Amino acid sequence: MTTALPEFVHARSAAHHKLLEGMRTVGGSISGLVDPYQDPEHYWENRKLDYKLVSPLNRRKFTVIVVGTGLAGAGCAAALGELGYNVESITFHDAPRRAHSVAAQGGINAARGRKVDNDSLARFVKDTIKGGDFRGREADAWRLAEESVRVIDHMEAIGAPFAREYGGQLATRSFGGVQVSRTYYTRGQTGQQLQVAASQALLRQVAAGTVNLHTRTEMLDLVVADGRAQGVVVRDLVTGRIRTITGHAVVLATGGFGNVYFKSTLAKNSNVTAAFRAHRRGAYFANPSFIQFHPTALPVSTEWQSKTILMSESLRNDGRIWVPKQAGDPRAANDIPEEERDYYLERRYPAFGNLTPRDVASRAARDEIVAGRGVGPLKNSVYLDFRDAIGRLGQKVIAERYGNLFEMYEDATGENPYEVPMRIAPGAHFAMGGLWNDYDQMTSIPGLFVGGESGWGYHGANRLGANSLLSACVDGWFTLPYSIPNYLAPLLGEAKLAADDSAVVAAAQQAEADVQALIDIGGTQGPDRFHRRLGDLLYDKCGVSRSGEQLAEGLLAVNELRDEFYSDLRVEGRANGFNQELERAGRIADYLDMAELMCLDALDRDESCGAHFRTEHQHADGEAKRNDDRWMFASAWERGTDGYVRHQEPLEFVSVPPETRNYK
Repeated sequence: MTTALPEFVHARSAAHHKLLEGMRTVGGSISGLVDPYQDPEHYWENRKLDYKLVSPLNRRKFTVIVVGTGLAGAGCAAALGELGYNVESITFHDAPRRAHSVAAQGGINAARGRKVDNDSLARFVKDTIKGGDFRGREADAWRLAEESVRVIDHMEAIGAPFAREYGGQLATRSFGGVQVSRTYYTRGQTGQQLQVAASQALLRQVAAGTVNLHTRTEMLDLVVADGRAQGVVVRDLVTGRIRTITGHAVVLATGGFGNVYFKSTLAKNSNVTAAFRAHRRGAYFANPSFIQFHPTALPVSTEWQSKTILMSESLRNDGRIWVPKQAGDPRAANDIPEEERDYYLERRYPAFGNLTPRDVASRAARDEIVAGRGVGPLKNSVYLDFRDAIGRLGQKVIAERYGNLFEMYEDATGENPYEVPMRIAPGAHFAMGGLWNDYDQMTSIPGLFVGGESGWGYHGANRLGANSLLSACVDGWFTLPYSIPNYLAPLLGEAKLAADDSAVVAAAQQAEADVQALIDIGGTQGPDRFHRRLGDLLYDKCGVSRSGEQLAEGLLAVNELRDEFYSDLRVEGRANGFNQELERAGRIADYLDMAELMCLDALDRDESCGAHFRTEHQHADGEAKRNDDRWMFASAWERGTDGYVRHQEPLEFVSVPPETRNYK
């Protein structure tokens, strides 16, 4: 049963709708599938057969620009280069292997079914769609499952040292939201080892001359001419020089935007600039409010902390999560007896226990902390305890599985997790939303493709752990190398844009003016101060849970902060040289606009689903309450001169009928 809402809540809701009406209009339906009524299980097989091809001798006539060198970008550039295309690979890092894919720790999923635990492609799809709370594209989940089998073999073949069982077979473990063992891993360094392998494959093509690598180079804008993406504007981060690179197609594999929260698990340089500047050029942005908070991040220990640190979800295989039953318990963890501990995930979700999906685990941790049962100096965390696992398996086995993670934890906190429980808390992590793309990974701008976390289709409203590395590898190695030639084939004989084309010159001039405008503000506050304030605002108004009232307040607060940014920003130094303050200022300008869109999308979507938890919409037991009759679609936002237009892609589920998520 639901309790009737008080009248003042209805009054506030009316005010929220009025605010929405002033900021957005509703557009029509869009489709990401060529045939939305085709069987999703065989869609990928049939789609590949329909693709147009480019013959080997014609491939060198095309140039593809790939921005980003993480698993999606490096894989795409290496695969296209090996096929014979000319590739311009762009990264703001000093080497491709430094891309943020290295930070993923726990593993990569694959439905190879090597264990006798009843796993299958269909079960993988069911877990993925249910884990995303029925807000992802079903056909995409089937492609992810099908190609997952090839991904593991491919990555092992190019050098990823996956863990093995005693007999030599590749080892697996479990991750949140599943009851089988399908996660392949390299201790707690899976992302790093996969990234090293992908970077080596990329550099092999650089040596072969098919890939031209641009390091320390940041994308500032997209060149759109004749209605399609035909180049990018970039800035050399060492010299400050702004120039253009043109091609027949552009791929954005630039990661997610979790750093909008300032304190996040992402590297400090991770940003939304490339994607959002493409959005300003006309690319739709899908589900921007779908942000995952990782339940096993390290808690904030001081207000001056610059970021949070990720601890792998794989730790939840052997670690048990608990809080003291007594609120405000002052005792050290090891002094609290067993009967006075609440293993709340095991109590609330006995079927999945500590391996509940991330959104569920994060909300449960938040509930315990808000109720006063948080632990640690700031009472803002919960315990992740390995006492029982060490007693059962021995410290040597735990060290073999998680040794580098334990070392990292001790380096960060000064506490030995073999002796005392870890302390963890939800932290901003992964963006399920991204630039809207169709099934071919092409955005609403023809010729502009996305890969990895820059897209939206696989994960719905919540990503299952270890599907991130998988989706990046699938896009980079096995989707984009098929779909991009299908787009290029009709362009055979067309030259790429000349450097003096009016669209190219105009885009470069606009980028130069925008950069100089930030320096010319001449205010008193550095860019990081605005970023920190924005992050605090979003954690409060658009965090693990959010209400209509909070989101409306957040929208107004973001606009006020943006006005202050453009009147009081201080950027030291000059534009034509090495200037990290200038880099940050440009990225934070985009974060401010991104934050507005996130709050708008969250306020607009008047339901709870996955990581988007509106407190007005929950079941009696506190779980998220979807509204499939009203909201079973992906929101695709178009940025207009007078506000936003929300288009919608209807979502249908054939192989996995919608149901209420239940992990009990």
